[in-house]
Amino acid sequence: MEQLSSRLVNVGGTTFSVSELGTGTPLLLLHGGGPGCTAWTDFGPVAEMFASQYRVVLVDLLQYGKSDMSEIHGPMWDHHSKKMVELLDELGIDRADFVCNSWGGTIALHLAATYPERARALVVTGSMPVFEGEPSIALPETGRDVRIRSFLTARERYYGGDGPTKEKMRELIGTLEWYDASRLPEETVELRWRNSLNPEEISLARSANPRGEWQDLTEELRMIQAPVLFLWGMQDAFLNPEYALMLARLVPSGNLHVMDHASHHLQEERPEDYVAVVHGFLSRQH
Repeated sequence: MEQLSSRLVNVGGTTFSVSELGTGTPLLLLHGGGPGCTAWTDFGPVAEMFASQYRVVLVDLLQYGKSDMSEIHGPMWDHHSKKMVELLDELGIDRADFVCNSWGGTIALHLAATYPERARALVVTGSMPVFEGEPSIALPETGRDVRIRSFLTARERYYGGDGPTKEKMRELIGTLEWYDASRLPEETVELRWRNSLNPEEISLARSANPRGEWQDLTEELRMIQAPVLFLWGMQDAFLNPEYALMLARLVPSGNLHVMDHASHHLQEERPEDYVAVVHGFLSRQH
């Protein structure tokens, strides 16, 4: 799985790392928030499949990969979605479909609520836009604090102690992101681990609050006009399908598809099935 070349795109003093392939309707792939994640680490197995139908744009989110590593101050999702719209402007994209994992999905949901004219349709996996509802089966508590803590604890454990190691990365992905750790490719572990060694990423991970102020998006979800498919793993280690069903009910045109034998990274564990579901949903919206 050869990694795509990328280019740096400057928008209002902020730099994004972007890769593109294919032609057609713009499709932005927004990755998750785990250590060492980039657009390619999360979506490499499916990017070329999508490129046969879409203009695929892989974006390294802020504070990841080769994109800007500056600390964020103020409401976090406000910041991310504003910058993402500025990136769309710079790329000459009026409206786009968004296919997202975890952190990237929350950004896209906020963008669709705040800039409705820019989002055509969304597919969201494993995201945490609201703080209430059913917790993950692995968590004994509910509410805002435990949801944020589950995310932060995983990062603290990975970057703490003796710092990032390949063994800790393999355990993190195999425990929290994949259902069947025995199928985890060594190249995925290697790439995520090497990305996580970026000194700026390590510094951010060890800072007190580098990501900005957390926002609950319950009211924003009710404002979304675009159709949204919540594509969830039956065995998601962070947020179970009951949580996803709650999200689908909040969004006026919300849908839910639950995939068995998959956890938090469906697009990597079951790429062919993932692409079939996503393409089937998106093709009905155009």
